[in-house]
This record gives sequence, C-alpha cells and structure tokens, in this order.
Amino acid sequence: MANLQAFERTEYQQVKADLHRKILDRLDLEKLGRSNGNAAREEVLVLIRNAVNSEAVPLSFAERERLSREILDEIFGLGPLEPLLKDPTISDILVNRFDRVYVERAGKLEITGLSFKDNQHLMQIIDRIVSRIGRRVDESSPMVDARLQDGSRVNAIIPPLALDGACLSIRRFGRDPVTSRIMMENKTLSEPMLELLSAMVKGRLNLLISGGTGAGKTTLLNVLSGYIPNSERIVTIEDAAELQLKQEHVVRLETRPPNIEGKGAVRMRQLVINSLRMRPDRIVVGEVRGEEAFDMLQAMNTGHEGSLTTVHANSPRDALNRVENMVSMANLNIPERAIRQQVANAIHAVVQIARLSDGTRKVITVSEVTGMEGDSITLQDVFTFDRIGIDEAGHVRGSFCATGIAPHFAERLATAGCRLNPALFASRLEV
Repeated sequence: MANLQAFERTEYQQVKADLHRKILDRLDLEKLGRSNGNAAREEVLVLIRNAVNSEAVPLSFAERERLSREILDEIFGLGPLEPLLKDPTISDILVNRFDRVYVERAGKLEITGLSFKDNQHLMQIIDRIVSRIGRRVDESSPMVDARLQDGSRVNAIIPPLALDGACLSIRRFGRDPVTSRIMMENKTLSEPMLELLSAMVKGRLNLLISGGTGAGKTTLLNVLSGYIPNSERIVTIEDAAELQLKQEHVVRLETRPPNIEGKGAVRMRQLVINSLRMRPDRIVVGEVRGEEAFDMLQAMNTGHEGSLTTVHANSPRDALNRVENMVSMANLNIPERAIRQQVANAIHAVVQIARLSDGTRKVITVSEVTGMEGDSITLQDVFTFDRIGIDEAGHVRGSFCATGIAPHFAERLATAGCRLNPALFASRLEV
C-alpha cells in the first residue's frame, strides 16, 4: 500500500512538472513579472485549467483543481510553501532539505508531507524570496536574511555551508498582529504586568526585552511599541524589517549587506549613529547584536529616552552582561566600570520572556535596574512567573506574582502622568 502511494505521488509530481513546463512555454514570463494583479492570476489560472483538462490523466475534479492551484503557486508564489503560508496556525516553517519540510504549531515541531521537486527547485524559491528585497544568495554569499511581504522573517543558507543542500527557515508573523489583548488571553503576561509595562513606555523609560530564540521578543516589542503616543517621531532600525508599528510618524531603517564585490554594506551601528541626526523622539532597535550597543546606550543617556530594544539572553543579569560585552566590541578602551555605569544609567528595566517546555511563551520576570553597588549593576524583580510544575496534559503550571516591591521609577512615572496603583505590586494570578 505504501509503495502504491509512493508511486502515485511520484506519478503526480511528474504530471505536474510536465504541465508546468508546457504552460511556461506558452506564457510571456517577462510580462508576468511586471504584473502582480489579481487579473493576471485569474487569466493564468484559466489557461492552467484548460491545459490540465486537456491532459488524459486519471485525476478527479478535486485533484485537477488542486493541480491547477499548485502550478499557479509555482508561477506567482512560493511553490510548496504557499499552503503553509496560508495556514494561520503555523508559526515556523523549517526546510531542512528539499524533501524534509517541518512546521511548528503551538510550540511543537511536526513533519509535513510536502516536498520540493529537487534541490534546484528549492534554490529557485529561495532566490525568488531574497531577490524581491534586493538581496542575493550564491556561493560567494551563502547566507542571507530576508523577509516576506507579510513581515515574516526568512533565513537561508546554501552549499557549501549547508552540507545536505539548501536550508530555509521562516519565522511567521500572522496577518493580524498580536495585540495586548491576545497576549492576555494566551496568558503570556498578567494584567498588572501589562499595566506596568505600558506605563513605562508612556513614561519614556528605556526598556530592554531579553529572551532566547523564538521566545517572542519581537512580538512583545511590537505590542509595547503600540503604547508610544501617536504624536512622537519614531525611528526603527533592524537587520530585516519585521516591526509593524501603527503610529503615523515612523521612519523605518534597514541594514544592507555588501554587494558582490564585498562593498557597500551598511551596518547597524551606522544606522544608529545616523538616526541621532534625524530628530527622533524614540529609537527602536529590533535587536542589538554587536558594537551598535554603545551608540544605543549613548542615545538613551543623551535625551532619547523611551527607547526600546531586544537582546538574546537567558536572564536579566545575562542580558546586561551581553550589552556590556557588546559595548566592549566597539574597541573604545573604556574601563569596565565606566561601561557598567553607562548601562545602569541608560536601561531602566529588563523584561525577560521565555518559551516554556509546553511551547507557551510567558514573561517570566520584569526587573528594575536600580543602579550600581560597588562594581556590579544591581537588579530587583518587580514581577515574576513562579513555575509550580507540569500537569497531566504536559502544560506548565504556575502563577504571575508581584514581589511586593514598588519600583524606584514609580515616582518618575507619576510625574509623567502615569500613576500606578500601589495594589498593583501585591497581585497574584494562577495560570
């Protein structure tokens, strides 16, 4: 039975490939490349259906319609990826090689039955993705970061670095951005946590969002940036543009990789420096990864308060250590204590978010940076998520808790018009 199914699948792929080739011979691809409208798609779909119906192949009406749609996706879209990109339950698409495609749903990985025809087919789709935003991937530049039209993050790596053939990773961003209400419903954070974080953004405190890969840092950054007043000028700086700010006065900047001659690259640090000349009220850096951390701290310390950024780290303490190390990468020969003093003065709070073992994302700590004690930066937790254990269904059980300590910056928020109820810091919510 399994062999019969494999044969039928192979025969189906062959019919699809033959029809695809015949239809491409009839189309003016250069003209199609310039027309992306729905009218062009409908015209081509009619042509495809006529071609499919004229073939003497043992396919039902549903199979012929599916074949027509798949060929249309090959011409206008991203081939086998199209049905996955239309599925709102999928958060990650991971192509290990042309015939091994995985997806993540609800925090769990699962293999799909989809595959590309061969490695060359996969390479064509990767090239189609990266060329749309003016980037390239080839043997001289075998790694690339890109994005899809919906803002989804794309990373591709090809031979000779990828030994088993081209590898593609897509981090999905839904058509409808995650809102604070959705985060509350998903129990990513508690209402008191959100009330505090929104007040901190409105009150122009500098926030550092910390977490591991896939923890939800960018999603949380998007949600919190929504609390920036519409009247303020915001400059966003990213490696691959992902942020979806709804304010009217937003300037979006994106780094640029080197050209084929290895020249023309524009790094994150250059954009951060340039943003200071653009009269920003807020600077939002998608993620700090290197020496740009120094210029970001300088901006936070010299009148650009209310800045937001993310960093890869496993705890608030690790996050501050990473920022300190990244400042050292700028090779400015600044003493360690002076760097720590800058970090302590610039960052008001660290928000730690994590993806737990059951696939859920939760804000596990909101920590205030209280200053320096000797040569060390001091932190105090304002909110935490206390894990109790795992229930029979494998879900993590725990509660969002206030530590009972009101942050030092509460007075500063009050003067900015964001008064916090003292009862906020004595709450507990079981999840």
